[in-house]
Amino acid sequence: MIEVKAVVKTFDGYRALDGVTCQIPEGCIYGMVGSNGAGKSTLLRMLAGIYQADEGEVLIDGKPVFENSAAKSDIFFVPDELYFLHGASLQRMAQMYHAMYKTFDYTRFEFLVNSFHLDPKKPIQTFSKGMKRQAAIILALATKPKYIFFDETFDGLDPVMRNLVKNLICQDVAERKATAIITSHSLRELEDTCDQLALLHKGGLVFESDIMNLKTSLFKVQIAFTEEYDKDRFAFLDVLHFMKRGSVSNLIVRGDRLETTSRLQELEPILLELLPLTLEEVFTYEMEALGYAFHDVFMEDAGRQEVK
Repeated sequence: MIEVKAVVKTFDGYRALDGVTCQIPEGCIYGMVGSNGAGKSTLLRMLAGIYQADEGEVLIDGKPVFENSAAKSDIFFVPDELYFLHGASLQRMAQMYHAMYKTFDYTRFEFLVNSFHLDPKKPIQTFSKGMKRQAAIILALATKPKYIFFDETFDGLDPVMRNLVKNLICQDVAERKATAIITSHSLRELEDTCDQLALLHKGGLVFESDIMNLKTSLFKVQIAFTEEYDKDRFAFLDVLHFMKRGSVSNLIVRGDRLETTSRLQELEPILLELLPLTLEEVFTYEMEALGYAFHDVFMEDAGRQEVK
């Protein structure tokens, strides 16, 4: 288990992380989204033991990770800015990681190289941006770590490669009970991959939830009556958003779908329909309930480079 307890990290007066607290259970895929400068990369570097917390603590399996070689032997971190030995091929990098990690699996390495159709003898510096990302992912998955962290995992990958990477990560977590943390600027990228999602903004954790609970506990209701009515008619529901045009209203409701349907049917509407929400819509309304504007959170710092 990963535990982050009231962690603060500052760079030259800039508070990259501001009291972040979260728990990440074993055997899950945990997604982190947020704008540039939100603190995603900084938090991953804290978890990988690269940065030390100014305040608070980061524990993996109950032990501090910073300057702890035993803890780091269970971790593989794929950063946004990739690094390979100068002139090295995939084979050379595999030899290096085999020397560093007892868990490195050459059979798995060869399978992944064939899956991605990369030449293991060719210098990685000659690869395209997307191919370099694929090379880093191959090395990470071949190492078979207990904890694997991906910063902007899908950057530079085409749709086919993105789906392959998603499937491989899910397979790794399911078969080995590994724990994966993935960062992205896009909710859509993580919607069908992650078990849990967290939204970071200005160095803080704004929102965190299990995806399945998010998508089943929040839904849209379209309803209409012949007589005049207003929002007060639905006071018995947990309504996050209400909009009425003519006789038809759209409500965003949190609660049990069957119970909500039953209670609304008792009002004898002339129209009643319950519709699912996309994950982006769910985040939008949940954040509005917390006093945040979803669009502002994702666009406010779009022009600023995230602190690394």
